[in-house]
Amino acid sequence: MKKKSQRSRRLALVATCGLMATGGTATLAATGAQAAAPPAAAPKAAAAAPSAAASGQTGPYLYLGWGSPPKATDVMAATGTTQFTMAFILSDGGCNPKWDGSRALTGGPDQSTINSIRSAGGDVTVSFGGWSGAKLGEKCSSASALAGAYQKVIDAYKLKSIDIDIEASEFENATVRQRVIDALKIVKQKNSGIKVYVTFGTTTSGPDANGKDLVRRGAASGVDVDGWAVMPFDFGQGSLDMAAATKSAVDGLKNTVASAYGLSSDAAYRKSGFSSMNGKTDVAGETVTLANFKSVVSYAKSHHLARVSFWSLNRDRACGSGTDADACSGINQGTYDFTKVLAGYTG
Repeated sequence: MKKKSQRSRRLALVATCGLMATGGTATLAATGAQAAAPPAAAPKAAAAAPSAAASGQTGPYLYLGWGSPPKATDVMAATGTTQFTMAFILSDGGCNPKWDGSRALTGGPDQSTINSIRSAGGDVTVSFGGWSGAKLGEKCSSASALAGAYQKVIDAYKLKSIDIDIEASEFENATVRQRVIDALKIVKQKNSGIKVYVTFGTTTSGPDANGKDLVRRGAASGVDVDGWAVMPFDFGQGSLDMAAATKSAVDGLKNTVASAYGLSSDAAYRKSGFSSMNGKTDVAGETVTLANFKSVVSYAKSHHLARVSFWSLNRDRACGSGTDADACSGINQGTYDFTKVLAGYTG
């Protein structure tokens, strides 16, 4: 997505938990001059393995169109992350999916990157949409046609999860919002177990009228969206505490989801999430610091959020002389610091 200042994605922490076991010693009493033989040691119970994140529950956005994208397997080795969100699938001018609207669906660098991630033990969620470019939701004339376009990508990569990053004119048109919802219902029916995430912009207090309408349409249509995720940045309000703004936005999303689906607060949090932006955003005065990100990932863990991500892996490094703004965060940080925080998130 530039794409708005080339940004384009508006989604932390991660905590890795260590398991520690301590062994005890037994004292044996002697009877007479001879001590009793020690009993055979009881087998130790195996420690429970930490739960893995669901497909698409985490994973920073990786965009191969610009911003000096890093090599995914190098990122895996440096951070321990195993999930990536590959951006973006767009329309080629009609109801046909291509990477960025121009790169072939298979056989190019996007497929090579996905293959390398999987060979190294990771996996991907493919994201449709973004801020810029021609959107499939608008170019496909019906829900069934749009579902067919989504299905081409699902089949090409045998995907376990997809992300619909609905923005700009695709988000602002009520007819298109309904088409996207109806298409996702078809996708859910045809792909048993697939995880579906829907990502969109927000105010500091939660979804705006379009966002609320989108969630309500999902509930009314009976679509079991696995995670509704807001993009808590580019608020246009000047300098903000971005950790507080993120939490407030997600709280508002949770309330919308709870009301639309008739869920408890806890259940609604488990259907909600966010996609942050690391470092300086597209709006002057907004900066998501590493401390902010750690705070919001901790918040995500406490509420077991369905999805936590950020835009973008391309930006997860400090800027150097002459570095494109889309290839760095604009803040003082170590390489992949944000990804390291996100790497252990499992909800």
